[in-house]
Amino acid sequence: MTTKLIRLVMCLVLAGLTASWAIAQEETSDKSKGDVRTITGCLSKGDSADEFVLTGNDGSTWEARGHKSGVDLSSHVGHTITATGVVSNATAHNMKEDAKDAAHDSGMKKSNTEHGHLKITDVQMVSDSCQR
Repeated sequence: MTTKLIRLVMCLVLAGLTASWAIAQEETSDKSKGDVRTITGCLSKGDSADEFVLTGNDGSTWEARGHKSGVDLSSHVGHTITATGVVSNATAHNMKEDAKDAAHDSGMKKSNTEHGHLKITDVQMVSDSCQR
């Protein structure tokens, strides 16, 4: 009976360690591509009245909208800005970006610059013009 009890305890400890390792790995990967981004780049007008395109200095492109909290993006068109915002559908976005990175690493794509949708919650003007 003692041997069975020891085996049961060992299995429970092993299961607990495995679960905590899996959670730690998930948290580590989520930190590299979170829901919130801060991007510096050039803001231009988008296709509709309340849509803008933020082209990051790193080559990334973001279809951007001002958050409902009253962030005024229209006054920053043509400016270099630093924008903080929430990635729309962050889980799907991150999976897509991971797939692009894998394709790039295997030589299938020449460019793997990030593209996504961003709801901007804060904007700071860096320059009143865009450097191209």
